[in-house]
Amino acid sequence: MSQTSDVVIVGGGVIGCAIAYALAGKGARVTVLERDRIGAHASSAAAGMLGAQVEMAFPGPMVDLCLESRALYPIWQRQLKQETGLDIELQNEGMLRIADTPAEAEALREREGWQRRYGLEAVWLEKESLLQSEPCLSSEWSGALRIPGDGQVSAPRLVQALAQGVRFRGGTVVEGVEVRHVRTTGGRVTEVETTGGTFSFDTVVLSAGAWLSHLASRLEASIPVSPVKGESLALRPARPLFRQTLFGPQGLYLVPKSDGRVIVGATEKAGDVSPGVTAEGAAWLLQESIRMVPELKEAEWTAAWSSYRPRTPDGLPVLGPLSPWENAFVAGGHFRNGILLAPITGVGMAEWIAGEKVPNWGAFAPDRFQKMAISQGEGVEGNDH
Repeated sequence: MSQTSDVVIVGGGVIGCAIAYALAGKGARVTVLERDRIGAHASSAAAGMLGAQVEMAFPGPMVDLCLESRALYPIWQRQLKQETGLDIELQNEGMLRIADTPAEAEALREREGWQRRYGLEAVWLEKESLLQSEPCLSSEWSGALRIPGDGQVSAPRLVQALAQGVRFRGGTVVEGVEVRHVRTTGGRVTEVETTGGTFSFDTVVLSAGAWLSHLASRLEASIPVSPVKGESLALRPARPLFRQTLFGPQGLYLVPKSDGRVIVGATEKAGDVSPGVTAEGAAWLLQESIRMVPELKEAEWTAAWSSYRPRTPDGLPVLGPLSPWENAFVAGGHFRNGILLAPITGVGMAEWIAGEKVPNWGAFAPDRFQKMAISQGEGVEGNDH
């Protein structure tokens, strides 16, 4: 099989599908190539949180990007429902960032301050108000920061809706094809040879999640994205226990879903690419979730799973042109925020590739790590003199 497209996107997770969906909406002939199934890895394993504020410790370009993306979700929900019939289950019940210690409470109060100065809604709840808000919680907590604007979606439904949306808009999604070779001519990438045939294009986008570094190396590019294994599980309490997503110490979160399940996640194991869920990981998730919501000890265990989230050294995504190639882009390294950042990544990358607009994304430039290494090297050399 040999196909020619305007844009080929290598990687069929939520980011690759979001870019393809936005490009197809502009009339581009776009093809998504996925080694396994669409959304088979981190995208479908995600709890679907839209934590534009809850995880942000300080203001900056990342906060701006997250807020822009969160604001796009109602539009995308309507479009995807109209085009595919799939409901991505957008919920806006808000989130609670819970403090375990007085020091954590103080840090969250500071976070409340800058977020309010930023014009965002954030409300500190003392213990009594917290328990009034969610009576299921244990009484041991010091308080919580309530973020009414943060929400959630169904991550598996989102990625499937995006893939179907690509097809609805005239794009192509090819599953079960692995990249074997990448061909170049002069300063351009011209073809991707896969186990399912050869694909040629005007522009290529590398969006391979935790495997982005390996893929970029085929173009002699260094993109430092590494896998971080995350283990999660699902519980089904006999009755709904809480409405808001609960975000606790050490990155633990409890996400109540519309079908009655509670998603509990997630461990973080850097560089671990072993399959499955460990007893240690499951035990920690259960222990901490029951400590947060004691009634969960009676909940039914329904499932456990793991996947690998792509993280960069500075925790920021990698978005933009891949030097020195004239027609190659990368989009990855979203780590814990892939679902949240899918809309803005899709829209921004599509505008960039279509030549309509270059986003103000200097903080996320793919070559920032090389520039940093050169700068540090020059600094060391200077100290020797």
